[in-house]
Amino acid sequence: MSEGMRTVLAAFRVLEEVAFTQPAGVGELARRLQLPKTTVQRALQTLWTAGWICPDGAEKTRWVLTTRALHIGQHAVADLSVRDAALPIMRELRKETGETVHLMVLEGDRAVLIEKVETEHPIRAVITLGSAVPLHGSSNGKAMLAHRQEDEVRALLGGELVRHTDATIVEWDAFFADLAAVRERGYATNVGEWRTDISAVASPIFDHEGHVSASLSISAPGSRMPEGLRARYGALVTEAAQRVSATLGYRRPTS
Repeated sequence: MSEGMRTVLAAFRVLEEVAFTQPAGVGELARRLQLPKTTVQRALQTLWTAGWICPDGAEKTRWVLTTRALHIGQHAVADLSVRDAALPIMRELRKETGETVHLMVLEGDRAVLIEKVETEHPIRAVITLGSAVPLHGSSNGKAMLAHRQEDEVRALLGGELVRHTDATIVEWDAFFADLAAVRERGYATNVGEWRTDISAVASPIFDHEGHVSASLSISAPGSRMPEGLRARYGALVTEAAQRVSATLGYRRPTS
């Protein structure tokens, strides 16, 4: 590969990472991309000169996308479905964890499965495409409920927390505390709350307007997802969902 091609590729990688983490600093970008700081600094200067990024404030220490980049990005995402954005990332997540990855969307009072990448393990969490699971008790459902107002959550759930298993949360105070924990750590958990033999972690997907109507999850038999592994998988699914959100044009709040 020529030096010129390496420079161009580095600039694109830096641009993508700024879009994902903005406002972003040189050191942070270098760590995440595993590139020398000098390479990142040159890429930032090139992108600034070209009008794709600009400093976030008077000091040239943190960088954000310009309206030019955002305008072109909106054209790109206009016809991009959440499934198209998620599928490549789902395949990476399955490869990293070895477990089934589900993509669900909110439809009424249910979470509906629209895509999945199956584990190669013979024992697995089996849900067919198009199947609906309850919002209450499923990790996908809780991930999508966590960023809604309490009165909207109550309305979606019909004013009642239905018990699915002995592990299902059926008290409103406890349930809203659980949703607050989802917002804090970035992912929801389900340890036998809908089906006693299944554990899962899920993270919300935001569209370009900041709305949550989809979520990404990792599901497995409970024996293959103990507490320590749930935390690791939770971090992985959160990062994956953030990447899907960024592809859809979502820009995380800076404060």
